[in-house]
Amino acid sequence: MTSFDSLLPLLVLMTSLVTAVIIFALGEDRIRARTFVNLLGAVAKLALVGYMIWGLSQGRLFETRWPFMPQLDFVLRADSMTILFSTLSAGLWLLTTIYAIGYLEGSPNRRRFFGYFSLCVTSTMGISLAGNLITFFVFYELLTLTTYPLVVHRGTEKAVRAGSMYLRYTLAGSASMLAGMLWLYVIAGPFDFRAAGVLAPLGDSHRPQLIAIFALLVGGLGVKAAIVPLHKWLPTAMVAPAPVSALLHAVAVVKAGAFGIVRVVYDVYGAELARDLGVLTPLAAFAAITILYGSLRALAQDDFKRRLAFSTVSQVSYITLGVSLFGPMATMGGLVHLVHQGIMKITMFFAAGNAAEALGVHKISELDGVGRRLPGTMASFTIAALGMIGVPPLAGFVSKWYLGWGAAEAGQYWALGVLAASSLLNAAYFLPILYRAWFKPQRHPWPHEHPHSGRLEISWWLLFPPVATAALVLIAGLFAGHPFSPLSWVQIITRQEYPAPGLSD
Repeated sequence: MTSFDSLLPLLVLMTSLVTAVIIFALGEDRIRARTFVNLLGAVAKLALVGYMIWGLSQGRLFETRWPFMPQLDFVLRADSMTILFSTLSAGLWLLTTIYAIGYLEGSPNRRRFFGYFSLCVTSTMGISLAGNLITFFVFYELLTLTTYPLVVHRGTEKAVRAGSMYLRYTLAGSASMLAGMLWLYVIAGPFDFRAAGVLAPLGDSHRPQLIAIFALLVGGLGVKAAIVPLHKWLPTAMVAPAPVSALLHAVAVVKAGAFGIVRVVYDVYGAELARDLGVLTPLAAFAAITILYGSLRALAQDDFKRRLAFSTVSQVSYITLGVSLFGPMATMGGLVHLVHQGIMKITMFFAAGNAAEALGVHKISELDGVGRRLPGTMASFTIAALGMIGVPPLAGFVSKWYLGWGAAEAGQYWALGVLAASSLLNAAYFLPILYRAWFKPQRHPWPHEHPHSGRLEISWWLLFPPVATAALVLIAGLFAGHPFSPLSWVQIITRQEYPAPGLSD
């Protein structure tokens, strides 16, 4: 391993950390300089992640390691699982930065916003690159602290209440996770994440302890993953600006929780040990309840962003369901949904933000005729919504196909019923939005229309990101079998997690 290879994971973090430091140092009125630094940092991070993907395909090792405490190392490492989450985070950071530049034009406190925004991305990348539990936990906590200022950014009483609830839930989750980590350290000692897990030798001698530790770890992670009944902070946090909502739902917070559950099941316990301990069945039950509960609550919401928020509660648990069903196909369905849900949901939040920014529209009941006023925005939303429902050949269809295949493969036929019911509920709460947007005439003046003089329906900064992510939803579905698709990468991960025969090439 060359010195550059040993520094690369750290450099990936530094691109957004240095960006944050420079932004905090710049004056509030240095708009062009801040925009340049933001975009330069995002492009640099994406380029470095691209280099890591190429290097891993060539068999190179990228690891930064130094002693953190006696017998505990701080480890940043690029492995196949890392690349899945890092690529999603780096790609969507660039698009969300572009969107946020346009969305916050003329708003106060942009220096503070973009500074914490970059710190939030640094924390998320640290979570994806963490090579062991202690490194994961450090960045997991930093993520809580750096997203709080974004949730309360507007400074209203409602925003402060939402921020307080967010802190209460996430800090309680962190306490549970810390207790589980300490207990695990006592019986297993220090270890790094490893494909197929590291705890199998302790399965017989420490069975009750391992079950209890699993509950503490996954219970803590389930807060950010918004598993029912730990989800209440997420819809409340919708008071945050649209770029923050997009980041929370597609990349940062909920995905950090789901990614943590994936790490614990596969790279700490190992799927076979988790199954033998009997912890996957209750996890699948919680995931199924969350999928149905989130969809049912979404049906009742007239607030545009709250409907999307409850949809997130439901959709993120597809990842947990895929992990807990046990089997290569279910794993592929769950892991690929980590990426697919991200690009679909961020498209929806970009679209909701555009409707609010251009027209002052915040409710579903106000969307009549919005497709004719914002055709590019709503066309993007339509692609993402159809993908969420599972319409082929979009990205969401690929996720649901493999989840359904995995459920049948594992003999868990009840999960097929959950997926079918969830798809029907997805259609029940997304199709009325499309109907209002495209088929109903505008009945009343828009609540607060902002004049726009350009040829586009809205500023290029706000239109390009949803169009780009909607295109990704289509490409990820149409070219799912391509060697560089998310599905192909997930197949590589699955072979590592299930080394025994069972996954065909």
